[in-house]
Amino acid sequence: MNIYVSNLAFTVSNEDLNELFATYGTVDTARIVTDKFTKQSRGFGFVEMPDEDSALKAMKELDGTMQGGRSIKVTEARPRAEKQGYSNRW
Repeated sequence: MNIYVSNLAFTVSNEDLNELFATYGTVDTARIVTDKFTKQSRGFGFVEMPDEDSALKAMKELDGTMQGGRSIKVTEARPRAEKQGYSNRW
């Protein structure tokens, strides 16, 4: 199951995110999204957990908890919507 974690402190690393979710079960990947130019955290990330029951428990128990001085939001990740840009406008 793919999990979306937002409102993360900018100091949280991939390893920190992995450790946080590993207490609930196996973590395949834990990745903080960074700005492609500055390489700074954008304050959100994704965690991939193979066991759905563990993932649901982690989401339920971690949503709204304080991590790094911020109340994090934990939800199931949704597929990325296609961008509606202006590329076909002209």
